[in-house]
Amino acid sequence: MSALLELNNVSRLYTNGEEDTVVLDQISLTINAGEMVAIIGASGSGKSTLMNILGCLDKPSSGEYKVAGQCVADMESDQLAALRREHFGFIFQRYHLMAHLTAEQNVEIPAIYAGKSTEQRKERARALLTRLGLAERIHYRPSQLSGGQQQRVSIARALMNGGEVILADEPTGALDSQSGKEVMAILKQLNQQGHTVIIVTHDPLIAQQADRIIEIKDGQIISDNNNHHSAPVKKVPPAIQTASYFQQVIGRFTQALNMAWRAMVVNKIRTLLTMLGIIIGIASVVTIIVIGDAAKDRVLADIKAIGANTIDIYPGKELGSDSPEDKQSLTIQDVDALKQQSYIQSVTPQIYFSSRLRRGNQDAPATVSGVNEDYFSVYALKFAQGSTFTPDMIHRQAQVVVIDENTRHRFFPE
Repeated sequence: MSALLELNNVSRLYTNGEEDTVVLDQISLTINAGEMVAIIGASGSGKSTLMNILGCLDKPSSGEYKVAGQCVADMESDQLAALRREHFGFIFQRYHLMAHLTAEQNVEIPAIYAGKSTEQRKERARALLTRLGLAERIHYRPSQLSGGQQQRVSIARALMNGGEVILADEPTGALDSQSGKEVMAILKQLNQQGHTVIIVTHDPLIAQQADRIIEIKDGQIISDNNNHHSAPVKKVPPAIQTASYFQQVIGRFTQALNMAWRAMVVNKIRTLLTMLGIIIGIASVVTIIVIGDAAKDRVLADIKAIGANTIDIYPGKELGSDSPEDKQSLTIQDVDALKQQSYIQSVTPQIYFSSRLRRGNQDAPATVSGVNEDYFSVYALKFAQGSTFTPDMIHRQAQVVVIDENTRHRFFPE
């Protein structure tokens, strides 16, 4: 037999704070092509960690691991994924089937990652399920299958891309005795057909059915015995060829859409609630943005009305001065002098006092301001009706007034 899986002084440590926990300690192991191996040990012995390393689901902390002569230590994630896809098939105690997919669709999943065409996937999935006695249950969902039937579906899934090495983690742990016997018979048959079968178990009766039994305790191999004579190795039947990269991308995208659609159809209430949550979230964000923009525009308008670029000049030495001299310190000539400055756009004098307005039987207090034609541009005021003062009106001191909105409503109601 040729060496298929080789571990040399492999250790696996997990760090928790400053403390290191040794799960595997200097493991050296060779598994040849075509062997049927049982790894047995109590819970916490490290057998599941060893299986994860053998299946390239985990990397050793130290030591060397080779698959078909390839060292996995320096492989990137994509390379490890390709290695798992091309060499390994996994069988789990709890099956890990997708509930919204049929048996056929569950078996097809590994072939989707390999980029195989729909026709190739369906043909091989049906052939595998038929071979495992599930021809009449191809379109059944996992909830419609017994535990033994679900495990056979997971075996078919493990074989979809060839399954040169079958890694079975407690394959009979969730099954009754009869279903367990059927699953073990299938694994033996696969081994006779050339598949390398590695079973992780704590049950000695299951381990006794393997050709080789490896016992592990506290992260170390304490025994490695051949149970009985192994048959000559047969070559594993080749899986269908992997498609080109472009075909893989198109195929994966199409299948992702199909599976997403199936999941949405099967779980209508969940889909509705998810969509409702998304709609509410988007609506909330849009509403907040609209309200925020409106508030910002309002504040900017108020600031502009106040006159962010406007300077008020008051007579006197200080604000609130009552000195007669101070009140006469600003004249119309000062306005003309300021207008001539290049950095000033417009200037207006302003004098205001309190008075009362009367029209007919309407009477109200008011503030009256004396200004020139530039007043409205200084404070960025817009006219709803009428027009601004003209220089001629200012020169003649015409009896013309501009009123605000409140005054118009009070004295000139529509």
